[in-house]
Amino acid sequence: MKQKLYFYSICCCLFAWSACSQPTQKNDYTQYVNPFIGTGGHGHTFPGAVVPHGMIQPGPDTRIYGWDACSGYYYADTTINGFSHTHLSGTGCGDYGDILLMPVTGKPKIASAETETQQQTLSYASRFSHDEERATPGYYSVFLKDYGVQAELTATARTALHRYTFPASSEAGFILDLDYSLQGQRNRELTLRIVNDSTICGHKNTNGWAWRHDVYFYAVFSKPFKSTLLSDSVRLEDGSFRPTVKKALLQFSTEENEQVLVKIALSAVDEAGAQKNLSEIPGWDFEQVQTDARHAWNEYLSKIEIDTDNRKEKSIFYTAMYHTGISPALFTDIDGRYRGMDRQIYTANADKPMYTIFSLWDTFRALHPLLTIIEPDLNGQFINALLQQYRAGGILPMWELAGNYTGTMIGYHAVPVIVDAYMKGYRDLDARLALQACLRSAEYDTASPIATTPYLIHNALMSTSKYYKNTLGYIPCDTEHESVAKGLEYAYNDWCISELARTLGDTATQRLYEKRALAYRNYYDPSSGFMRGKDSRGQWRTPFNPRSSNHRSDDYCEGTAWQWSWFAPHDIAGLVDLMGGREAFIQKLDSLFIADSSLEGDLVSADISGLIGQYAHGNEPSHHIIHLYNYVGQPWKTQQLIDSVLHSQYTDRPDGLSGNEDCGQMSAWYILNAMGFYQVCPGRPVYSIGHPLFNQTTLHLPGGKTFRIVARNNKPGNKYIQSATLNGEALETPFFTHEQLMAGGTLEFTMTNRPTEWGTLK
Repeated sequence: MKQKLYFYSICCCLFAWSACSQPTQKNDYTQYVNPFIGTGGHGHTFPGAVVPHGMIQPGPDTRIYGWDACSGYYYADTTINGFSHTHLSGTGCGDYGDILLMPVTGKPKIASAETETQQQTLSYASRFSHDEERATPGYYSVFLKDYGVQAELTATARTALHRYTFPASSEAGFILDLDYSLQGQRNRELTLRIVNDSTICGHKNTNGWAWRHDVYFYAVFSKPFKSTLLSDSVRLEDGSFRPTVKKALLQFSTEENEQVLVKIALSAVDEAGAQKNLSEIPGWDFEQVQTDARHAWNEYLSKIEIDTDNRKEKSIFYTAMYHTGISPALFTDIDGRYRGMDRQIYTANADKPMYTIFSLWDTFRALHPLLTIIEPDLNGQFINALLQQYRAGGILPMWELAGNYTGTMIGYHAVPVIVDAYMKGYRDLDARLALQACLRSAEYDTASPIATTPYLIHNALMSTSKYYKNTLGYIPCDTEHESVAKGLEYAYNDWCISELARTLGDTATQRLYEKRALAYRNYYDPSSGFMRGKDSRGQWRTPFNPRSSNHRSDDYCEGTAWQWSWFAPHDIAGLVDLMGGREAFIQKLDSLFIADSSLEGDLVSADISGLIGQYAHGNEPSHHIIHLYNYVGQPWKTQQLIDSVLHSQYTDRPDGLSGNEDCGQMSAWYILNAMGFYQVCPGRPVYSIGHPLFNQTTLHLPGGKTFRIVARNNKPGNKYIQSATLNGEALETPFFTHEQLMAGGTLEFTMTNRPTEWGTLK
């Protein structure tokens, strides 16, 4: 019983982080968060109610299909289909949208199964206006014009609480739509069960981006209802029937301004798990649950305090912080059970819950490095979740979703997440198991999408890309798409493995992977000055155009030769030499930011966005590049460009992100660089200094320590560093270490409006 209570205290709705690592709350940081940032443009975020890293994310869905509707909500839309309970934040692929609930009045409008699954707006959708919509961390509200109903949502970690204010109606009620999903996932199994006149439960198993996605739910209503189950089915070739529609119409009468509340809990394990999770909200106190959610967000947001009089900057910064606290999401029931990668049910240790939604190709770059500073123990829980996924599934995931291997994106970036934390001193993990898991990812197939449970069959086979990596030293472009991008990322991942092996005293592995880490050189064509595709005969691909893009079907991944030619973060000195030395490297780097921004190709990747020249801030391959100037003695260019990106690529509007949010990566980049530094190479615990945006930033670190970044003479136009000190000692280079940061202290800059020679590595 003590273990269960301890588990609950760690993983429940408040995610109550220890007081020793938190300042006493004096401010309501949630007032600066605007959840609508990123819901327009191509940000792909959602404005629903969620607590930090919560399992459940109740929120509005405005459309079913489309790239800009990956989260289910798009700011330009004018109707709401209903409120579903699972959402992805800022991804480039869509899934989820489970258990849709919609309040209605009057005769219900429910179209046929075929009609409902082929249109963006459902038959029972309602018009709404942004003027009558509000969202803050842990709370969402909107007025549904067609029904005259005010909808409000809040949540704990595993349970959503809805409150609906109805008009007077003899035909009020809800439609609970089980077969609804975002992006057209195929329903394998749908089950709805009326428990009594105020309780309904069910299960759905869908086949979408997550190949086998199980969702159980348990819902309790504050007002008794009369229920009607609406279902349809299609006859299969074997004579059996598959359900295509599974909805419940729940009806009652209401008086003017009568409030009806609904509690809905989820589980990936079973109905009993969902019912137990419902205990997170024992009563019907909506204001208390909302207050608790706001408190949980304030605990998270207060880890970084900024000093600025610019409210827009506060809104952008704390919304970015908010976006970094949504994914990964809790995947463990209140009793500790979860569904593993092999579809079996496990029970997590009290201090090591399971999580889901690991967008590792994106988040290894900035989100996880940020968490090693502000939430090292939580980041450690994520790492232990990855290792448990390795134990159950046989390999570390590339992009895990709902306990599924999706095979999405490239590289094996669970490796740098693990190695970076270990190199920064995190030791609450089985290091030998971690090395074993990293080696398995390096040697076996993680590149092709795997959509079958017996994944162990697949990871016993060498993939084409890994085979050629170990023999030719490069991946031939005539055998595999995205060969250059894959090869560059494999080289970096292999360097990370060499670092972990070195730390563990495994000299043979260290030397082997150090050698493989240099394979990035095999993709560089000195005649063109770019990383370029090479075929199995050793010939460069022709024709060649560094601005060419054919989305996911060329030599690069969501980018061009211009963006990918800089990806060797583990060996920047070697990359400089490869490109002809310091002067040639600087000239090439300069040209990146002034090149023609036009793109060419049969299917130009929509992910290549936020262009400054050919630098594309809207997607991850570019995110480290600006800091490369620090490594070649021209830090003033890093400072100038960081200032430009901070002000031009991030705003407080719905289209305020220049690309997909990608589960916190886009925002984590902003947070780190707004504070004044960035980690160019996760796995090497060194920070590169850029341009501090605020007068003062205070990091509240574990153990009650603080690290302050102070910018003197900080005003618009003063984007350059004149001098710097770290704990009172002159800092002459544009770098400092993670160890120095975590020890606490003060990093102080004096700013000026002209480029200086500070940090030029004389």
